[in-house]
Amino acid sequence: MPGHEMTEHRADVAEDADDATTSPPPAPVDSAYDDVAYRSAGVVIERYSTSFGWACRLLGPDVREHVRAVYALVRVADEIVDDMAAPLTVDERAALLDDLEREVDAAVRRGRSTNLVVHAFAVTARRYGIGADLTAPFFASMRTDLTVTEHDPDSFARYVHGSAEVVGLMCLRVFTGGDDAAYARLAPGAARLGAAFQKVNFLRDLADDLDDRGRAYFPGYDDDFDDAVRDRLLDDIDADLATASAAIAELPRSSRVAVRVAHDLFAELSSRLRATPAEELRTRRVRVPDAVKGRLVLAAMVRERRKAAAA
Repeated sequence: MPGHEMTEHRADVAEDADDATTSPPPAPVDSAYDDVAYRSAGVVIERYSTSFGWACRLLGPDVREHVRAVYALVRVADEIVDDMAAPLTVDERAALLDDLEREVDAAVRRGRSTNLVVHAFAVTARRYGIGADLTAPFFASMRTDLTVTEHDPDSFARYVHGSAEVVGLMCLRVFTGGDDAAYARLAPGAARLGAAFQKVNFLRDLADDLDDRGRAYFPGYDDDFDDAVRDRLLDDIDADLATASAAIAELPRSSRVAVRVAHDLFAELSSRLRATPAEELRTRRVRVPDAVKGRLVLAAMVRERRKAAAA
C-alpha cells in the first residue's frame, strides 16, 4: 500500500521525528554492495519525489529502505516511458523496458545485479516474496503507455492493476514481513488503495496527460467531462479509499501510520477535486496546501498513539 506517498503522543513526538529525519537509516543489507544499492535507490526517490521521500520517513526503519527500493524501480521504469527530454523513439523506449524487465527477473533469481536500483529491488523481492506475478503486470502497463492513448473499461482496469495495484501489493509484501495469511487478508485493501491513488492522479493531471502526452486514461471521458462525470469518478475513488481504510487498521505498526497519512492526504485531495468545477480541472492542478498536510499528519499520528495506548 504505496506508490507512488510524525508523532505519536506528545512525549514521543520529538523522538519519533528525530528518528525519522536525522538518524542514519539502518542498513537492511547483507553486504557493502547491498548498502550502496539501497542508498542509490534512496537518491532516486529524493531526486524525483521529494514528497514521497519525506513520507517514507514515517515508515518504521525495518521497512523504510525496502519500500524505497520498490518505488525507485517504479520511478526508473516510469522515466523510460515519460522522460520527454530523452531523444528516444517508441521502439527504443520499449526495448529499454524489455531490458529492464529481463534484468529484474534475472536479479530476483540470482540475487545480484550490476544495476544498483535493480539490485536493491531484487534483494527486497527475494526477502519478501515479490515475484513475477506482480512485476510482469507492472511492466505490461508501462508498455501500454508507449502506444495506447485511449482506454476502454477493460484496458483501463488492466492498466490500473499493473501500474498501481501491484505496487501497493509489493509494498504489502514488505509490510507483512512474509506472513502469507496477513498478505492474503489485506491484499484487496492494498490493491484498492493503489487504485485510488492512481485514479486521483489521473483526475488531478487531466491537462498534462491530455495536452502534453496525448493520453486519456478514463474511458470515454476526455471530450465529455463535466461536474457529473467528475462526481462519478470521485464516487469510485472514495469507495476505493473506504475499502482501503479498513485494511490499514490491520497493518503492522511499522507501516500503519505512514499508510494512514497517505490515505488521508488522498482523501483530502479527492474532496478538493470534488469542490473544483470540472472545467477548471482541465486547466489547473489541484493540490493540498502544506499546512493542511501537516494537520493531517499530526492527526494520524496522535490517533495511532491513542489507539496503541488503549490496546
